[in-house]
Amino acid sequence: MKRKTYYQVTENTETRTADINIYGDITSNAQVIRAFWGDDGSRSAMDIKQAIDGLDVDTINVYINSYGGEVAEALAIYSSLQRHKAQIHTYCDGFACSAATIIFCAGDIRTMGSIALMMIHNCMSYLGYANSEEMRKAAEDNDKINQSSIEAYKKVSSLSEDEIKDMMNAETWLTAQECLDYGFATDIADDEEEDEEAQQTAFASIRSAVLADNREAGILSKLDAIQQELKDLKTKEQTPPQKAEKTPQPTEKNNYLKTLFGAL
Repeated sequence: MKRKTYYQVTENTETRTADINIYGDITSNAQVIRAFWGDDGSRSAMDIKQAIDGLDVDTINVYINSYGGEVAEALAIYSSLQRHKAQIHTYCDGFACSAATIIFCAGDIRTMGSIALMMIHNCMSYLGYANSEEMRKAAEDNDKINQSSIEAYKKVSSLSEDEIKDMMNAETWLTAQECLDYGFATDIADDEEEDEEAQQTAFASIRSAVLADNREAGILSKLDAIQQELKDLKTKEQTPPQKAEKTPQPTEKNNYLKTLFGAL
């Protein structure tokens, strides 16, 4: 039985975009975890680098829902995304915590889901048995590792370095609006935008499927016509009505969608 994966890369050659889902821990042990326990969504920097190195696209969309993981892996993912020629659009779908916030900040465009949350804090080390010198050394090392995260935050945030440090010291949770206010996010997704994006993705996927199956060209022209009708209806619906409707009626958009899927 094929296992469900929480990470995947989907490339759309028609729209020249690629979607990457990071829905799990960020760890260098991802391959070991998959080998012994199956795919639980854990991913490494190498996973992401191998996935995007061969992509010839204009935009890479990175969808994040992660409690975080290893800072070193997150920094490498951040660098890989920043180095790619495509525009990077990161989305926080649920949680972007700890190391996952570094990846979120790699986006040229950074979108928070309307009820998503972000959490920043100081990194942690596991010392086990250690003497005082080793503990002091570990604390100094952690300060330098924290600074790497701070630099990523400073590139996108309007906050000062001291303000960021205070938030990290306090292990701070941020709402979507707070992320927008502080500059971590460039925008907050709303239902209408998400619906429109999903609709465009659906149309592109259907077109690809039709072309792959060598179906008759008439279906493609019908699909294009329906898509144009939906755009026209969207413009029409945005025009303020002369007077309010007493009883909500089914929209023409739904009827066209039924026509679309009925035709296919």
